[in-house]
Formats: sequence, structure tokens, C-alpha cells
Amino acid sequence: MRLASKIFLTSAVVVVVLAGVGVLSLRAIGRLASVNREITTRTVPALRLASSTRDAIPTLVRLEARFLVLDDPRFMTAWNERSDRLRGSLVRLREYATNGTEARLLDDATESFERYYGTVGQIQMLVGRGQRARAAALSEGAARTLADRVEAILEALTESMHADVLQAQAEVARLEARTWSGVLVALGAAVGLALLGSGLIANRLTQSLGTLSAATAAVAAGSFEEPIAVESRDEVGELARSFNAMARELRRMEETKEEFFASVSHELRSPLTSIREGAHLLRDRISGPLNDKQRRLVEIIGAGSDRLLGLVNQILEVSRLRAGVLPIQRVRLDLDKVVARAVEELRPSADQAGVVLERERVGEDFSLTADEDRLLQVVVNLVSNAIRFTRRGGRVVARLVSTGTELEIQVEDTGIGIPSGELPHIFERYRQAHSDRGGTGLGLAIVRGVAQAHGGRVTVESQEGKGSRFTVLLPRS
Repeated sequence: MRLASKIFLTSAVVVVVLAGVGVLSLRAIGRLASVNREITTRTVPALRLASSTRDAIPTLVRLEARFLVLDDPRFMTAWNERSDRLRGSLVRLREYATNGTEARLLDDATESFERYYGTVGQIQMLVGRGQRARAAALSEGAARTLADRVEAILEALTESMHADVLQAQAEVARLEARTWSGVLVALGAAVGLALLGSGLIANRLTQSLGTLSAATAAVAAGSFEEPIAVESRDEVGELARSFNAMARELRRMEETKEEFFASVSHELRSPLTSIREGAHLLRDRISGPLNDKQRRLVEIIGAGSDRLLGLVNQILEVSRLRAGVLPIQRVRLDLDKVVARAVEELRPSADQAGVVLERERVGEDFSLTADEDRLLQVVVNLVSNAIRFTRRGGRVVARLVSTGTELEIQVEDTGIGIPSGELPHIFERYRQAHSDRGGTGLGLAIVRGVAQAHGGRVTVESQEGKGSRFTVLLPRS
């Protein structure tokens, strides 16, 4: 069976189960939403309104008592305002009554309150006539009894509505429990089927993709030799066969490219050397004097041939490094003298660019066994790059550090820096972080190759806009 068919069948089963889970979940969520809506829009507001109405009764009793004692009409005005609001609350509570018990309690509360309202009116009339004793007796007797009755009825109504809230919450809890149970059972079945089907496919895929990943890394490193063994006839097998064909073609193209670069560079080296030497002879007036225009043309020819010959030599060295045949002549040398020689060689270029070139040493013993010319090439490449990428007025430091078993060559600048996205690729051949600054993209590849040929390594730290630091770490032997 094709891999696509396997994945489709597994996915179809999981989708069907999940669709059933979705339907059950939506129905349960609809019921939960309905109950929660009932709690939010009716039960809880009704409970709050009943509680606030009940709590208004003691306030009315206090206002009545203060009016009776102080004979201040402001208290009676406040009592009338609050009693009117309480009447409105009793009317609104009828909208929330859901059963006969609550409706009957509301009727009793309304009737008792109206009687209480009338009694307070009589108290106000008696006070107005100056019959305070009769008014006080009526307040302490009938009025207080009616107020207590209204408060008790509203308390009973509040408890009834609170019971409604508890009942609704219990219903929500039951619905939630049933929903979770159904969803978890369905999800368990879906997950089980998904794991069973996808586990078999994933195991097959991961093994094949692991092999392909290792082979891809080998191709990227240039060390892929043996083709991948193809055992299946599905899409993964076809991918493996295509990968083998691609790897063979890439290897053939890489070999052809290397041969082409090496052959062309080798063939160009002799005529370029002849052109350069001829230009130097003409410049030195060996064949006779030159006028200013002729001397300028000869200088242009000489500079161009020098650049081309340098590029050819770099291409040849990269080819040798890649092939592992770069000649290394190891001798005992003082690395400090090598760095000093490179710095003095490049000081005119730094002065012309307006860059301060300095040399520093950390430690005492800088001797090691290495190829002097190759290490000179490393320092020259790094320092010349630093000068080229540092603005006028900047600073370049060639620092030599003795760390015991290793020596470090550090070239630090205050230049434009390297973008973070380019740092992982900066040592690749023909790769340039700033192509507008000239160069061939081979210098850092040569630096890394020479360091590795000496058993060392190269690191780089850079912050765009602030500068870079390249560090070559070399073992002493």
C-alpha cells in the first residue's frame, strides 16, 4: 500500500471519531451555555434584587424612628423615596418569579408592605397633630410588626431564589461532569487509534528520514560515498532513489567544478606571471623610457595582473585545501615575529585608509612548530580584511596571546561588523558578508583551511555596526 493511502486511512478514522466528539461536545456546550445564561440573566439578578429589597427594610425602620424622635421632615422625605424604590423592586421581582411559592411570597410581601406604608402615613399624621405618644405606640406596635413581617417574607423569598441558584449550579456541575466523561472517552478512543496507526507509519518514516538526514549531512560535508539502501516501494523508497541519483550528480558536478577551477587556475598562472613581470620591466624602464600616459597604462596592467595572479593562487590553494594536499613545511618559529612582519607589511595600507593599526602581546613564550609562510598568510588575510571593513578613524589590533598549550592570534577591529545571519557561513568559499567592499570570498576559507591543517581552529565574534574579532587557535606542536 502506498504511504499516502496509509496516512489517509489513519487520518480518516481519527477524523470520524473526532467529528463524533465534536458533535457531543457542541450539544453539551449548548446545554451548558443555556444553563449559564439562565443563571446570569435571571437567577443571580433576582437573588441580588431580593437581597437588596430585604436590606432596605431596616433602613426604612431607622428613618421612621429618627423622624418620630427628631421631628425632622427630611427623614420622612428620605423614607418616602426609599419606599417608592422598594415598591418598584417588588414589581420587578415578579418578572423573576419562577414558581408558585415565589409568587405567593411576593404577594404577601407586597400586601404587608402596603399596610406598613399606610401605618407610617398614620404615624406622620399623628406627629403633625402633636400626638407623639399615640404615634410612638403605633410605631413600636403595628408598624414594627408589619416591617418585620415584610423583612421575613423577603428573607424567605431570598432563600428560595438562592435555592434556585444552587440548583442551577448543580445542574451545570452535572452537565460538566457528563461532558468531560464523554469527551475524554471519545478522545481516548481517537488518541488510541491515532497512536496505533500513526505509530507504525511514524516508525517507518523516522527510520527512513533519519537515514536520509544523515546522508544529507554527509553530502553537505562533502563526505557522502555509499548510496542509501532502498528497501520499500512507497514514496519514501522513491525519495531514497531520487536522493541517490541527486548525490551522484552533485558529486560529479563538484568534481567537475574542482577540476575546472584547478585546470583554469593552473593554465592562467604562467601567462599572468609573464604579463606581471613584463609590466614590471616596462615600469622599471628596462626597455627604455616611458611617457606619463604609457607609465600609467603599465601601472594599471601591473596592478590588474597582480590581482588576477593573487586570485588564481587563492583558487589553487582552496582546491589543495579541499583535497587535503596543501603542503605544510613545519619549522620551529617565533609567532610574534610573524605577526610583526604582517603588521609592518600592511601598515601602509592602514595609513592610506586612515585606520590605526596596532600590535599587542599577552604572555611571554610565542614559539611553536608551524609553517611560517602559511601563518603569515593567515595574519595578512585577517588584518587586510579588518582594514578594508573599518571606517576611517577606526582601529585594528593584531593581538598575540599565549595560553599554555595553545597560541591565539586575535585580529580585532572597530569596523562595520558582520550580520548575525552571515556568521555561520562566513568561512565558506566565495561567501561574502559585504559584497560591496570587494574581495573574492576566499580569504577566510583559506584562513580556516590553514588553521585546520595545523590542527587548530578559527572562531569569530561580531556585532553589526561595532566591529569583529577573529581568533585563530594553534597548538604549539
